[in-house]
Amino acid sequence: MRTTLAQASLIRHRARTLLAVLGVAVAAAMLLDMVMLATGMRESFRELLVSRGFDLRLAPKGTLPFDTDATIPGVAAITSVLRNNPDIREISPVLGASIHIPIRNREGEGQGDVSSAVLGIDPTVQGDYEFLSGRDVTTPDAIVANDYLIRRLRARIGDTLAVATGYDPQTRTYSGQRKLVLMGRARFVYGAADQSAAAVRRETLEAMEGQARHDHASLFMIRVRKGADPDRVREWIETYIPSVSAISIATAIAQVDQRLSYFRQLAFILGAVSLFVGFLLVTTLVTVSVNERSGEIAVMRAIGVSRAHVVQQVVLEGVAISFAGALIGLGLGLATARYLNAILSAFPGLPMAIDFFLFQPSSAWTALALLVASGIAAGVYPAWRAASLPIAESLRREAIA
Repeated sequence: MRTTLAQASLIRHRARTLLAVLGVAVAAAMLLDMVMLATGMRESFRELLVSRGFDLRLAPKGTLPFDTDATIPGVAAITSVLRNNPDIREISPVLGASIHIPIRNREGEGQGDVSSAVLGIDPTVQGDYEFLSGRDVTTPDAIVANDYLIRRLRARIGDTLAVATGYDPQTRTYSGQRKLVLMGRARFVYGAADQSAAAVRRETLEAMEGQARHDHASLFMIRVRKGADPDRVREWIETYIPSVSAISIATAIAQVDQRLSYFRQLAFILGAVSLFVGFLLVTTLVTVSVNERSGEIAVMRAIGVSRAHVVQQVVLEGVAISFAGALIGLGLGLATARYLNAILSAFPGLPMAIDFFLFQPSSAWTALALLVASGIAAGVYPAWRAASLPIAESLRREAIA
């Protein structure tokens, strides 16, 4: 009966109820988006780190991988030390650099050059890209590139490219030049959509860079054996190789959390505001409804309806508005999150795999639970007001009116 009476009360003023539901839906959409924003980048970054199966990264002391141009010297010696730990299964040293590839037209005339990031890797243990087509860098004269770089070069698989690691704008000469054959297409996992990227064998890049970067690496990626504790391996590495910073997935996420604290604070503030707006909207509507029905409520009380019954009916009205608005708002929130994510993901240098708004079922349940709780809280004041109406005075006012 309580549900029937609450439903009849809401249907009586359809337009007002519909507007309130739509208002709550907008608040629910913003709340869901803020819940997704608070956890989205963190979770998508964690998924990005674990996607390639590497548990640890070794960077130059005091830096994050590729945060600076610093490198780690003595790759062979470090690799030898790492192999002494039985918990380490695979070691992948990576050397990063920039390359310049001159573009020439069909007549052989120069048309400038294209710059790109390049990784020197071991193709048997690399975890930086997913191979798409063609062949990998199995020979010293091979190079693979992402689609963005291939389009800029207007090149095809099998083309020979003149690749240089240095360029002097004054003399207009290239240094570290080498002829490399474009062997395949690859998607670089940690690269941005609008970033040129390529990969060659590490020894090839070392030879092009010269003696200064011989036996150097910008990063080590390490897989541990199944069942081993990555944090224990990280502590072991920092003890026996003090010249590097060992970063586990948990450590990397903690460092990212520090850098993304602004987004979490913004999400918390905007989420709280949206929840409060929804609460005020429902409270106002239900209070107005109770004031309009004071005589009706007094009659119900006069014929023996309990205070608890009246309270439950009014609270149900608030919950019904919040729940209906929440269901509509969840769909609206997913649509707006997709649109906003497309805008923010276009930020230069951001890896393609990073999402600002990552949908998780827990996010939807959290937003729904908060809105239902808000609906219950919004019905408390008008319910108390309805249950506290003086029966005789309310009936007299109703009769005079």
